[in-house]
Amino acid sequence: MPPGAQGRRNDRAPRRSGEAAVSALSELDREAMQRALGLAERGLASTDPNPRVGCVITQGERIVGEGWHERAGEAHAEVKALEAAGAQAAGATVYVTLEPCSHHGRTPPCVEALLEARVARVVYAATDPNPEVNGRGAAALREGGVEVEGGLLEREALELNCGFVKRMREGRPWVRVKLAMSLDGRTALGTGESRWITGEAAREDVQQWRARSSAILTGIGTVLADDPRLDVRAPAEAAGQPGTAAESPRQPLRVVLDSHLRTPPGARLLTGGGEVMVLTAQSSLKDVQSGMRLTARGVRIETVPEVNGRLSLGAALDRLGELEIEELRHLDEVAYVRFASVYRHFEDVEAFHEEIQRLRSARSAPPTQPRGRKRHAPRAVDRDQLPLLPPEPAANDATGGSGEEK
Repeated sequence: MPPGAQGRRNDRAPRRSGEAAVSALSELDREAMQRALGLAERGLASTDPNPRVGCVITQGERIVGEGWHERAGEAHAEVKALEAAGAQAAGATVYVTLEPCSHHGRTPPCVEALLEARVARVVYAATDPNPEVNGRGAAALREGGVEVEGGLLEREALELNCGFVKRMREGRPWVRVKLAMSLDGRTALGTGESRWITGEAAREDVQQWRARSSAILTGIGTVLADDPRLDVRAPAEAAGQPGTAAESPRQPLRVVLDSHLRTPPGARLLTGGGEVMVLTAQSSLKDVQSGMRLTARGVRIETVPEVNGRLSLGAALDRLGELEIEELRHLDEVAYVRFASVYRHFEDVEAFHEEIQRLRSARSAPPTQPRGRKRHAPRAVDRDQLPLLPPEPAANDATGGSGEEK
């Protein structure tokens, strides 16, 4: 189904095998849910801050309706699928990747729509972690006489909505750290000068990851050294967002950690469209002129607490969670990743820690040209036991880039 389509009916569901009825039904359930997950993926770059959800409605082996959630404030996947199914929804089985909502938000509850359509059975992948739902949707359906089953392909559904789940459960966004570096652990030349060290395919991936991110986080060091744009440059269609090749994509919020309001009013990240927020220290607000120059460019300035003279990344993540930021892309600066207190905010600590150890050993070592060097496999690391690397000045004022497209 092309982007923007409301749904589709009368497609054939995968045929059953010649196995026993119970086994065949289970396989049919799985394949229908897999199809729903594929629909949900079409909202990767557009549903923020809502979860990505897909829905398939079947009568026997026939798909009579399907849909996916496209944008916050618009119809949910279940409603689109019900509209496509029409009268054929009565007595049907509904496969949806997230437990149907039972509360009034930007749109009415999906539970009400399902009950009104008189569906017979609802199979959902993952329980909605939103405290306003979290089992209430399934309970309301059962009370309405609908057979309800949950947990089918749950892991896949949760991975698809990792940011939404993290924000609902912990109040913080899911953080992805992108670090492009050479095999000898370098992200820039010895002079600090930054150059791309990734290929075209990797830079295309950067655009896709940016497009699905709620926000991009960087520090003032990168802003001063590289003057990055940190925007999505691919057209909306190419970036996986609703729209055409001629339409501009949705831009993620750009967030700069800047203790002393040194972000230049002429910085390129202020010219790429979308919003920019500077997180700074309370003491920096004494510099009224710098603040006024930035706000005149549309920059939103907020303060976060300092810990040992540095901006608290934990407090920054808490604030971003309050702003409904779900997937946060961190454009690295080497100095940031030198402190174990930072690592503990990242989910993918194991693989990340291995690379940091190589960076540490590379600080004083001359560049090498290894051949046939084996990659170290990620290993389990207790994030509370990670060693602190030697402290270096002004972690949030570091210079040097991440080796990726700016």
